[in-house]
Amino acid sequence: MDKKMRALKVVSALEKNYPDAHCSLESGSALELLIATRLSAQCTDERVNKVTKELFSNYKTAKDFAAADISNIESIIHSCGLFKTKARDIVRMCQKLIDVYNEKIPDTIEELVKLPGVGRKTANLIVGDIYGKPSIVVDTHCIRLSNRLGLADSTDPLKVERQLRELIPPEKSGMFCHRLVWHGRAVCKARSPMCEDCCLHELCAFKG
Repeated sequence: MDKKMRALKVVSALEKNYPDAHCSLESGSALELLIATRLSAQCTDERVNKVTKELFSNYKTAKDFAAADISNIESIIHSCGLFKTKARDIVRMCQKLIDVYNEKIPDTIEELVKLPGVGRKTANLIVGDIYGKPSIVVDTHCIRLSNRLGLADSTDPLKVERQLRELIPPEKSGMFCHRLVWHGRAVCKARSPMCEDCCLHELCAFKG
């Protein structure tokens, strides 16, 4: 079976087993998703969701964040880790959204990565979940599973993104990545993958 065929079978199996998969970060707008994703770096989505309940009740618009006292944001997001850097990025991000983009979240990866603190992972999530465009969100689950499945052969996020773009149908790509995350958390775990319970076992190059 060639790599392209394996990828299509993986997509199909994940669709069957995770029909309700979605982004685990809770948000009510493009701005909230953008900020929540920035907070998720080296932090669990569960923790971010707890923090953003308070954060988004205090700050609702880009103007609110742009004018915020950074120390106040730091105190709210402290438990997410790297809170000083994240708070600074959030404020600067929102200032640039106002100054350059008239408060509208850009709809391309090329423009999104110009925002402070926004990398390709965040940009792909926004263009996929908010704008419905093809996207490959490369996080630790995506890297681990893609390599185990033989769909990628690198731990470099950009290389993995490029390799997956060649294999995954564009219209399936965003949900494919969400389903990979769900499968990675539930079954294909980093230290103790549950291979005997895996819906992808017959397609997997790892077979731990």
